[in-house]
Amino acid sequence: MANKIISMSKIRQVLRMYMQGESKLKISVRSGIARNTIKKYLNRIIHLGLTLNEVEAMSDVHLDQLFGEQPVQDKGDRYNTLKEQFPYIEKELRKRGVTRERLWQEYIVKYPDGYRRSQFSENYNRWLKLSKPSMHMEHKAGDKMYVDYAGGKLSYVDQETGEVVPVEVFVSILGASQLTYVEATASQKLEDFVQCCENALHFYGGVPNAIVPDNLKSAVTKSSKYEPTINETYEHFAYHYSTVVLPARAYKPKDKALVEGTVRIVYQRIYAEIRNNEYYSLREVNEAVWKELEKLNNLILTGRPYSRRQLFDDVEKKVLRPLPSFRFEFKHRQLCTVSGNGHICLREDKHYYSVPYQYIGKKVKILFNRSYVEIFFKYGLIARHERLKKIYGYTTAKEHMASTHQFIADWSPEKFINLAAEIGAPVEEFIKLVLTNKPHPEQGYKSCMGILSYERKVGRDRLIAACSRALDYNTYSYAIIKNILERNLDKMPVPEILEQLIPEHSNIRGESYYQ
Repeated sequence: MANKIISMSKIRQVLRMYMQGESKLKISVRSGIARNTIKKYLNRIIHLGLTLNEVEAMSDVHLDQLFGEQPVQDKGDRYNTLKEQFPYIEKELRKRGVTRERLWQEYIVKYPDGYRRSQFSENYNRWLKLSKPSMHMEHKAGDKMYVDYAGGKLSYVDQETGEVVPVEVFVSILGASQLTYVEATASQKLEDFVQCCENALHFYGGVPNAIVPDNLKSAVTKSSKYEPTINETYEHFAYHYSTVVLPARAYKPKDKALVEGTVRIVYQRIYAEIRNNEYYSLREVNEAVWKELEKLNNLILTGRPYSRRQLFDDVEKKVLRPLPSFRFEFKHRQLCTVSGNGHICLREDKHYYSVPYQYIGKKVKILFNRSYVEIFFKYGLIARHERLKKIYGYTTAKEHMASTHQFIADWSPEKFINLAAEIGAPVEEFIKLVLTNKPHPEQGYKSCMGILSYERKVGRDRLIAACSRALDYNTYSYAIIKNILERNLDKMPVPEILEQLIPEHSNIRGESYYQ
């Protein structure tokens, strides 16, 4: 693997095998080190005229200095002057449109006796590699925000149950300034993930050109080397904020090296600081996390004269695009088929909403939030309703109903009344009342189907008895028939039913009290 660190013990082994007369090919096979690398080590030993005994006597530190990065030979004023410019050069390269060529031209105008273009770049690369190995990529300001979840979890204690509740930890970082945002969240589910990404954008106060997630299920529904499939909701979120999603490529660690390095820093600077404290809610966890996060972002970077926050304010803040005037509204999704009565069922609430009768039998997509329900057919909005949570209730727009348009469907009031009449007179009367007590007959179709289906489940006689009993209650719905049959009330005389419905209790006076 390129740039893989080779241990000093393995280098000693290579030199020992060479001194014993082994070929470079055999040494490469036995040690697993590339032949070109072996040649480089051997040439270095030959050039210095060292013997095996001299190499064996060296410490690992001395050997590392011998085979590691070679120091710059020129340590004069010219190099020292250039070295002082390196932090400035690194900072300027993050700005959009700034190149090394441009910075070298500015440098050579200021210092005519300075290094030529190639030496300028080589010295800068050597400094960059030695001062901060993780910063080989030159990230442009305002270009990308990297997001991921930390593998380790935090937790809090539920005050009611005493249970320790583990929580996920979301981490994001801007590529150029490395300004970091961290948030503890209940899960990695789509709604929590989208909210964390949105909170990160508001923390930064602007929007980058792209968001780079790892191949999380919440972000990428199908990973691909060339064209991954982005989760539809997450894509809508990105569209709302005028940015794009660029998932990190699978098995390409360099694509996410920055955020993974940040996760390690979060472990050291945040996890370690709060590890001995006890919290009793997710809010308390986040308050502690954000307190340490502020310290992290204001900490001076190693080998640099500035912090993440200072670099962000100087370089990145002004190039981020402005936030939209309102936040993204998360919508849940559901796919279903329009039933014969012209309604769809929102499974979460068990509530029914009408759609135009032309879409009976069609597959539709439902988008809903706390306030309203929208129904789409092939990307077109066909119905919109205020969201209600009445179980088994109906929300019906009059213009959607088939009867309004003299539309004759397979389901009709006459069909259900005739089927009920074949079972028995009480069933027929009950079905008529179910249909007539709805604003639109179509609303009662599913109730009727459910009631009539009990003939197969419990038998004709019990269904007739249940409908007779329900008629006495003056309640006309599928739920009352279901309740009677499940509790076997159709088999009991009325006094016994009343005993079940009104249990004995010391606070109930009884009939003798009133005599």
